[in-house]
Amino acid sequence: MNKLVRFFSICCILIFSTKICAQAYFTDQATALGVGDFSGTIFLGGGISFCDFNNDGWDDITIATQSGDPVKIYKNNGDGTFSPETTLVPNNTAQQKQVIWVDFDNDGDKDLFVAGDVDGSRFYRNDGTQLTDITVAAGFPTEPQDNYGASWGDYNNDGYLDVFLCNRGANIPQPNYLYKNNGDGTFTNVSAAAGIDAGSHLSFCSAFFDYNNDGWQDIYMANDKINTTNILYKNNGDGTFSDVSEESGTNIAIDAMSVTIADFDGDTWFDIYVTNGIPGNYLLRNNGDGTFTNIANQTGTMFNSIAWGAVFLDAENDGDLDLYVSGAFDGSNASYLSAALYTNNNAGTFSIANNSSFQNDTRESYANAIGDSDNDGFPEIIVSNSGGDNIFLWKNETTDTNNWLKVNLEGVVSNKQGIGATIEINSGGVSQYRYTVCGEGYISQNSSTEFFGVGTNAVIDYVQVTWLGGAQDILYNVVPNQTLTILEGSSPLNTEEFETNNTIRVYPNPTTGKIWIQNTTNNVHEYVVFDSRGVQVKKGKIHQQDYINLNTLSSGYYTLKITGKKGVFTKKIMLK
Repeated sequence: MNKLVRFFSICCILIFSTKICAQAYFTDQATALGVGDFSGTIFLGGGISFCDFNNDGWDDITIATQSGDPVKIYKNNGDGTFSPETTLVPNNTAQQKQVIWVDFDNDGDKDLFVAGDVDGSRFYRNDGTQLTDITVAAGFPTEPQDNYGASWGDYNNDGYLDVFLCNRGANIPQPNYLYKNNGDGTFTNVSAAAGIDAGSHLSFCSAFFDYNNDGWQDIYMANDKINTTNILYKNNGDGTFSDVSEESGTNIAIDAMSVTIADFDGDTWFDIYVTNGIPGNYLLRNNGDGTFTNIANQTGTMFNSIAWGAVFLDAENDGDLDLYVSGAFDGSNASYLSAALYTNNNAGTFSIANNSSFQNDTRESYANAIGDSDNDGFPEIIVSNSGGDNIFLWKNETTDTNNWLKVNLEGVVSNKQGIGATIEINSGGVSQYRYTVCGEGYISQNSSTEFFGVGTNAVIDYVQVTWLGGAQDILYNVVPNQTLTILEGSSPLNTEEFETNNTIRVYPNPTTGKIWIQNTTNNVHEYVVFDSRGVQVKKGKIHQQDYINLNTLSSGYYTLKITGKKGVFTKKIMLK
């Protein structure tokens, strides 16, 4: 009897210990790691970035500050500690909102856009040694606007990142603006031509993402106050957008603060988390048919406090996405959450982690973002606090041994940062999906590296990237616990499909102009080349060993269709 009791006691201890080890655990290490600094007292908070601005492989931290203080940039020393950046510091002491690093000219250096709500926004070109103010030369306005958010995406699939500027305009009505990147260092305001509403919507922020998986980036906006409903703009693929807010069910009327994008349930359709006041946040599940359903209540993610920043992350690297939410209450009122980590139960619901996961998470918090300060594969969280409090750097000290993968993208025909690409990994028969965004959550910027947890799986069956232009790269049998950099076109997915057998070979792909066609039959085939919009740009006939000259076409993705007696052959072509 005593042996039986002892056996059950040991089992209980083991089960309890396993649960404790598996629980996510974070400690605030901002001061210890060298970023014990504050952004000041900023109305509705300042923005924050956890992005590797100097491309050395280590995530850095950039903090928006109050009027009179410069933008604060902290460079990762390559060991998980940080030091103030002294070379690349813009001459900007105006109050700032979103601070975001973006390679707008595809030269490999990330440039800096600083959204401001007092003295105007500023844009700085990075040449590796200094940041030069190019706001006027680039075509952006310098006059004061209530500019909170600046999200970047490639709405016309031309390989250059465009920007959507969100203006809150609380005192003076102000519209939002879509600026097209002309590819020559300048931008053009195309808001009217693109169909962006000219009214004032009290917009905090937005995100470019592809809600209907058609290969074109759409835009979703978080609008403050119940009389300015949120807006979803559908990309029509011709340079224009249509407002599909009502028909999609995304026209929610709340005090919307954030736009956080993720496929939390792994169904290939990207969902939206929107923070709100005490009535509760919204988790808009993408139904895959052009509509969304709010499932915050069913999933247990309503928060019911004053929420601001929100970010999805796999805190324990167990293979599902958890959710961290920052709040403006400082913990002095026990009735309202100051922050919360919602752990994914992998069954369509979340559970709120207990206070031991984030001890003393009790400051007036706004923007938050994820990165990996020490490159150990477990994501950290940084949080911008107001009221004179220092920022949080929540160091991930979860004690499990789960495996992970980090993925960086480098575009060739697509934009250099690979923004707008979808990454799919499959491990142990389970697929996960990430969508690359530049400017997300509430005026924040996450790491440019995408994070995946794979639990105890010792191999990742494949990693597949679908670039914004439509081309795909795939790597098989990937070893976890490493950082991959995937170059567009370096591992193309084989899309050769013949109705009977594979009798045609196309090479090289990618190409700089000429593609050779090798045919094992003596038959003459007809070919047609279509651009990314499905428009026919070239046609002709090819023989057994022949080539097609694409030198007269612009760089981009094309579809080659070859028709013969035995069937139809199609292949995606990338022209550099």
